[in-house]
Amino acid sequence: MDTTPSSAPATESTADLIQRVANRVPTRLSYYDKDLVCRFANLAHAQGFGKTADEIVGLHISEIMPAATLPEILPKVAQALSGESVTFETQRSLADGTEHFYEIHYIPDFHESEVRGIFIEMNDVTERRRIEEMVLRANHDLEERVRERSAELFESEQRYRLMVDALQDYCIYFIDENGVVTDWTESAQRLHGFSRQQMVGQNSDVLRQLEETEDEVDLVQVLRLATANGQWETRGWRRRDDGSRFWGHTVVTALRHQTGELRGLSCITRDMTAAKHLEDVMNDLNRELEKRVSERTQQLVAANKDLDVFSHMVSHDLRAPLRHISNFIGLLQEQLADSEDPVIKPYLLAVSKASKRMSTMIEGLLEYARLGRVALETQPVPLSPLMHGVIEHLKREHSDRHIEWVIDEDMPVVLGDAMMLAQAMGKLLDNAVKFTGKVEQARIEIGWRPNPMGGRMFYISDNGAGFDLSKAQNLFVMFQRQHHSMDFEGTGTGLSLSQRVIERHGGRLWCETAVGQGCTFFFTLPCEEVAPEMNFGFSALAELTS
Repeated sequence: MDTTPSSAPATESTADLIQRVANRVPTRLSYYDKDLVCRFANLAHAQGFGKTADEIVGLHISEIMPAATLPEILPKVAQALSGESVTFETQRSLADGTEHFYEIHYIPDFHESEVRGIFIEMNDVTERRRIEEMVLRANHDLEERVRERSAELFESEQRYRLMVDALQDYCIYFIDENGVVTDWTESAQRLHGFSRQQMVGQNSDVLRQLEETEDEVDLVQVLRLATANGQWETRGWRRRDDGSRFWGHTVVTALRHQTGELRGLSCITRDMTAAKHLEDVMNDLNRELEKRVSERTQQLVAANKDLDVFSHMVSHDLRAPLRHISNFIGLLQEQLADSEDPVIKPYLLAVSKASKRMSTMIEGLLEYARLGRVALETQPVPLSPLMHGVIEHLKREHSDRHIEWVIDEDMPVVLGDAMMLAQAMGKLLDNAVKFTGKVEQARIEIGWRPNPMGGRMFYISDNGAGFDLSKAQNLFVMFQRQHHSMDFEGTGTGLSLSQRVIERHGGRLWCETAVGQGCTFFFTLPCEEVAPEMNFGFSALAELTS
């Protein structure tokens, strides 16, 4: 029998034509008679056993099929020979050792109601089975992931439910874009008292105490603002089912899909009644405190004004008698110039010094009172040239002294009254010059550093006598001195005047010192962020301190 696909001769028989056509079909086709002898096989069927069609035609099925497969197929063959079609799928090994899956059909060959044999059709479904197995595995993986994700979501939902339902001072519920309640949690029921059946489908506006509300905006605006901004906060009195109310702070949050589509809004409300009552009490206390402070301020302003007027009048009234005393002392000194009495001259000298000291104290008191009345003329004042101007003035006053002056050249520009600041700096520097009078190598240092409390801090440091700071509770009080006038001259007004100037500028003045270890005065002043280019000549600033 010819099994090649070559062209058939003109005298080709019908059997040869059928064989040639069957050989071109990939399906494995064969025919066995009722004795199970192979009577026909196409090329695909024969090659599966490593043979040609001519080699297997005439062989018994037991000589063709592997012995291991006979127990599987013989019952099905017997079933087909009994007249019943059989279809099944199974795996077969080919002659080349590869494994293939086949869909096999055993079809009875009826002839005059008698089965004379069976047709066997074997369709290779290996690729289909591979795809089915891949899909099956993918389905199994997907089902497993779905189960895991469902378990995670269930656990997350349980945690969420437990959290939401366990809230005490808070509650959460959900509304749609129109404000209608879509989900009412147990925490919401616990805080408001309304049940789920009462609230789901109701407009959430029923929760507001409309008769006495202090909400920033109404519900429609809250929904619009929360939808537009993602979140909005509102506060006001809220209703409970029993008719009572509480002060609620509500955060409304828009809930959106990843695509941006609005799913609804969540409302988280906190009971802030205690805080509201405390705030009301604090507001009442603040109003009362502000009233008392205002009254006290008015009293202090009046008292300070009266004190300034009194100081001014007393100072002026005392100056006239002092002038008379000074004049009469001068006349007495002229009249008694030739006196040989050893007691008169020292007494007159002591009275003259006391008169001058009292005059100086009155001048200081007048200046102190004036500083409380005069208005500040605030402007940018560069400290470096101001300090240099003051120093030049002091050098001229103490030309016999050799003092080492150390001053930072990058002193900031401060905001203040130039005349007042020059006066205050003059008092502080004059104080440093005075108390270094008994030091062989006097040194006075002026500089600044960052203030730990913010801003800038300035200092004037000397290596003079110093004093016991623990005994200087009245350091900045008028006419209070830390040294005897026989050791260091002065009236005790300089530090008081300096403190008043600095405090009027919103600053602070303090001191660090010890006996025999010098003294450092620190002070703060308001500064400009960016110092402008300004140039004051030393002579002009010296005029301010003269």
